[in-house]
Formats: sequence, structure tokens, C-alpha cells
Amino acid sequence: MSVPIVIFSIDDTRGKLLQKVLLHDGLHSKLITRNFELGTVLNRHVPSIVIFDTKNYYSRDFDYLRNVCRAYPAVSVVALAEDSLVPVLIGVGVRSDLCIREPFNPELILLKTRELVFFKNKVHLKVKTYLSLMYHLIMGDRDNRYILFVKKVLLVIAILGSALAGLAGGFTIWSLSDLPKVQQLEDYSPLEVSSVYSADGLQLAEFYYERRKTIPYYKIPPHVKNAFLAVEDARFYEHRGIDLLRIGGAFLENLRSKGYAQGGSTITQQLAKMLFLKPEKSLSRKVREVVLSLQIENRYTKDEILGIYLNQAYFGARSYGIEAAAQTYFGKKTEDLSIADAALMAALPKAPSSYSPFKYPERSLSRRNLVLKMMLNRGYINDDKYKAALAEPLPVETDRPANKSTYFVDYLKSHLEKQIGEKLFTGGLKIQSTLDSRMQEAAGKAVKKGISVLTLRGGKDIQAALLAVDIKTGSIRAMAGGLDYSDSVFNRATQAMRQPGSAFKPFVYLTAFKEGYTPEDIIMDKEVTYFGKNGGDQWTPQNYTRRFYGNVTLRTAIASSLNGATIYLANKLGMQKIIDTARSVGITSSISPHLPSAIGASDLSLIEMVYAYATMAGGLQRRPVFYTAIKDKNDVTLETDGLGDTRVIDDKSVSRMRDVLQAVVQHGTATAALSIGRPVYGKTGTTNDYTDAWFVGFDDRLAVGVWVGRDDNKPMGQGFSGSAAALPIWIDFMKSVGGWE
Repeated sequence: MSVPIVIFSIDDTRGKLLQKVLLHDGLHSKLITRNFELGTVLNRHVPSIVIFDTKNYYSRDFDYLRNVCRAYPAVSVVALAEDSLVPVLIGVGVRSDLCIREPFNPELILLKTRELVFFKNKVHLKVKTYLSLMYHLIMGDRDNRYILFVKKVLLVIAILGSALAGLAGGFTIWSLSDLPKVQQLEDYSPLEVSSVYSADGLQLAEFYYERRKTIPYYKIPPHVKNAFLAVEDARFYEHRGIDLLRIGGAFLENLRSKGYAQGGSTITQQLAKMLFLKPEKSLSRKVREVVLSLQIENRYTKDEILGIYLNQAYFGARSYGIEAAAQTYFGKKTEDLSIADAALMAALPKAPSSYSPFKYPERSLSRRNLVLKMMLNRGYINDDKYKAALAEPLPVETDRPANKSTYFVDYLKSHLEKQIGEKLFTGGLKIQSTLDSRMQEAAGKAVKKGISVLTLRGGKDIQAALLAVDIKTGSIRAMAGGLDYSDSVFNRATQAMRQPGSAFKPFVYLTAFKEGYTPEDIIMDKEVTYFGKNGGDQWTPQNYTRRFYGNVTLRTAIASSLNGATIYLANKLGMQKIIDTARSVGITSSISPHLPSAIGASDLSLIEMVYAYATMAGGLQRRPVFYTAIKDKNDVTLETDGLGDTRVIDDKSVSRMRDVLQAVVQHGTATAALSIGRPVYGKTGTTNDYTDAWFVGFDDRLAVGVWVGRDDNKPMGQGFSGSAAALPIWIDFMKSVGGWE
């Protein structure tokens, strides 16, 4: 390549995807992810094209980009940005026609880059380019008699012809000087949609830059192929890539209408233009298109060409390829399309937005019926099938049901994007997630009902989060990150850092059991003032009831959530041991080494708390598992995710933890959970001024946590405790899923 290209993108996934798309077209580029690296490259080797991706580029003044535009006026800067940033980019010197707006569209970026490369190559074309081309023209392609013949004729014209013929030959050579290799089709691998499925088989989401699902050509029904042949290229199986009869007919028709009424391009020519050429109307591009079409026809079968064309074509509504379009417009697979459906599909590629059945139904119906008429005239369908197809209605756009799993999907996406990279959006992967759709439904209903009740009690702008995980595997079964994803994408189950209050206390008691304490051992619950280092800050913890109970058992202390007794125990054990215990069961956030942390004064996330309780439930280390398998488009399993059984808590300590956490339900702050009707274990948590309310617990199958509070950290008000605000949501969910396997 004679025009160096630099891609600047802080988003590594987007940058690598762009590199791959450009390389597929024969354009080599260098990816840079840091400002200073770009400066170094510009100082050493000034590129001709810089693709500047503004995603995650948080310096919105773009002074650096302004300097690039001023210092290197010969550099063409292609900027990828949101609409709101385009005026700013133009202001710093980026050409308006080189500002490509989001959403991220690799094909559009490729077309713009190829346009710049083509221009710069033409301007700087050197003698050696001609000499190299002449050499290859003379040597020819032994496997391609047609192209060899064309090349030799052009060579004779260019060298030995008259001045006029020489000029025409030179122009042709110039047009073909950077002709791409059609052998790339052998590695044809279009960008495909990756799909996410629930554990029970429901599709949850799609990840893509282009919404495309490829389908083998042999799975495309004859009537679908015939619909496209009727309207696009009726002599497709007869010509060799160029249809001279059609070109002649189109010429006469355009002459008669005194305009461009009909085109003469074959399906092969259209494919060549889609894959290899930029969308310009010029004689040079037409010459390239013809030669590429001859090469394609010589190398591939007709069915292969038609299959690639149907998988590559754009059908509107962000749908690329016949399979994605069939699902978008009809909710069907390609193999299930009717004759009328196929006719509409064939009507769309000419002008997808103009013939959309959702936006312009009358125009779409007229175009579809024209295709049906052409199918009838070509003999692809008989009169009865034609009349039956005419009677079929157009598809109607329907509102897709809200995805109740969006918080989980976002969580899964953020992790897989780091793990898989660009393949997540381009590889056509099938991701089997751990989410149970029924449990997810129950979680959403429980959160909605709980917040509704709290709102009636005077709590405004309250949010809640719920997370349910499988104790045996660590698999996430349900995740509600808030009341409504459409109102707030912030995931309170994974992103919010809040004080857990008394829900942290089990880590203190687990530490005690590991040190040899039993639930019957006695500790003191009394008013004690604790001092900081060197006699500094003093603190006198109080119980929720403002009373102290003297000598109590560990079981009573945790069941009644006694702050005085818990701090007394924590002081004896030492905070470092308690922090080490919390780390061993999965708490990763920072924990202050001071006594208030023993009753939940350090910020933690709900997901940390739930997995810590899942670990305490059985003693085996548990971490988040959100998928069970990732398969490629051929159903070959690429990787799986699962857990080993690493024991971090001995059986005796697990038994004692279950004892005291069950006492919380039977005799303590969570007696309402007895209504579930099966053994459950857990702990409430309430922070100062009722800012945060928690309940985290488990049965023999699931560990479930609920948090309730306000995003702005303002108190909810008197009475909004863990037992009154969070526990009812937990109970509602646990009752719903009790009998499910």
C-alpha cells in the first residue's frame, strides 16, 4: 500500500475491528491507543490518513487534533463521533465530509478510507506502478483465460496503439492499477451477529456492528432466489458476469427516456461493487467492476456468487443479508419465506429506506407486486401462485417487548468484550448464558411490587436491586439492576457501592467460628467507648433499640443484630482477621481496618455480598459465572465457563454459620421470612438514617441479595429498614421460585 494509514482509538476493540475490516480490503494500518504514541508516529513518519475515533476520548477540547490538522495539512483526518461532537471537530479543522457519525459503521468508514486511498494513489502514482502492472499483464493468470486475454489486449493497446488508443489503454491500466484480488472471496467472512440465550433457551440479546446472519446458499429456497433473479438479473445463469444483451437493452431504454431509467449491471457486477469498490459513478470504477466480475465468474460457481450476494446485500432497518432481513421484517427464517415475502425482500435492496413496508407501505406494496409480476412473466411462478401472493398483506412493524434482562446483558457484554474482543460483535457467536428467564421475570416483578409499596408509604425516587445466584455453580440466575432500564442504565446490582450495615456482620461471626467459637459462646453487649490510635477519635456504638442486653450468646447477638456485642467481638478478634475472612469469601472492595467496618461502614457492592453469602452457604469458593458455553456459527464450542470446588470454609464453620443465620429468620430481625415455608438463612442490614436497606440470604439452592435506597444517598426516612424495605422483596422472589428446578 502506498498510502500509510493510522487508526487512533482508545477503544481497543473498535480499533482492532477497523484494522481487520481495512486489512480485508488490502489496506494495512497501524493502531494507536495513546496520545503520545500518535505524536511519535506523526513526528517520525507522517501518514496520509488518520482515522480518529472519539469514543472514550474524554478530552472534549480536541486541542491535540487541532494541532494535527494545522501542523500536517496534507494529512486527511477521518473522525468518528457522536452528532453533538461534529461541530466541535469541524471547528478544529476536520473536513465535514470526513466526520462519520455514530453508530459505529465499519463499512462506511472503509468506503471513506478507500475513497481517500484511491485519490491519493492516483495523485502519487509512480512509473514503477505502471512497470509492475505491465509485468503482471504480460505474465497473466494461467487459471483465467478470459482475464489473460483482456489484459494482453489492453497491453497491446497501451503500448502499440494509436495516440487515442494509447490514451484509452493508459486510462484502463491506470484504473486497474490497484485492483483488489478476488481470491479474498475464498476467505469471505462477513461481520455477523452474536446471540445471547438464556439457560432455558430464550434469545436475550444480539451483539453486532452489522446485523447479519449468513446462510449457506443451498438453504435458500428456489422461489427466494428466483425473486431476486427476476428483478435483478434474469439471465444470471446464462452470462459470464457481463450481460451484453442487458447492457444494450438498458442503453436503448435510457436513450428513449432521455435519462437513467434502467441499469445494466448483473448480480456479479453488483457483488463486485459491494465487496471491492467505492460507490462512485465514474468510467474508471465501471472498468474495474467489469474486470472484477469476469474474475469472480471464472473462479466461483453461480450458486456461490448468488449466495454471497444475498448474504451481503443491505435490506434496510440495519439488516444485512437475507437471513437477518427475513427475521427483521417477517420474524421468519429465510427457508420459511413465502413467495410474497421473497418478492418484498427482492424489492428492498434497490432503495431500502424508500421501499420500507414499515415507513412507506403503499410504495412498498407497489414495488413488491411489480416483482411478483416480473416473476410471473419470467415463468418462475404460475398465475394461481401470482394471485395468491398478491393477496398476502405486507408485514406490520410491532413493538418488541421490553428486554427484562438488559441489566444482565450489559454486565455479560462488558466482561465478554474484554475477554473476546471484536469477535463478540462480528463472529456470529452463540453465547449460552446462565440466566433463567422465569427467575428473571420473577425478580423484575418482585422489585416493581416492592418499590410500589414503598412509594405508597411515602418513599419517593427509591430504587432497588436484586441478584440471585446458584450456590452449587456460582451461576447468575436473575439480575435486576433497578426498577426500569429505560429510565436508568446504572446497574445497582454490580456498580453501586453502598454501606451494607449489619449485613456485613456474618463475616465477623464467621471469623469467630474459624477461631474456635461456637454459637453458644457468651460475649458482652454493653455500652463501651472505643478510641482511635493514640487516644484520638472516640466512638460509642449503640444498638438499634438503644438498649444493651449484657451477656448474650453469639447466636442471639447476630439474630437480634446487636451492634454492641458485635463490636465487642470484633475488637477481640482484630479487624485484620475479619478483613481476611471477608476476602476469603469473595469481598474485593476496600475495607477500612477500623471497628465501624465490623457493622458495615465500608462501601461494598451487592454482587460481592451475594457471592460471599453463596460461599458461606456451602464453604466452597464461588465467583460470578454468567455463561456456560460460547459456540461459533458452526456450533463448535469455543470455550466453557465453570467452577472447581475450592474449599475456603471448613464444614464445622459452615454448619455454625447456617445455625446463626437461620436464627435471624426464626427469632431475630427477619421472622417475616418464615412465610416462605422452607428453611432459609440470611441477614438484614440498615445504615444510619435509613439510607440503605439490605437483606442477603440463601436457601439450599439460591443465594439472593436485595438492596433498597436512593441513588443520591439521601435517607429514605424512618422505618425503611432492611426488614421493612428489602426483606419483603426478597420474600416475594423466593416464594415465586420455590418450586422451580
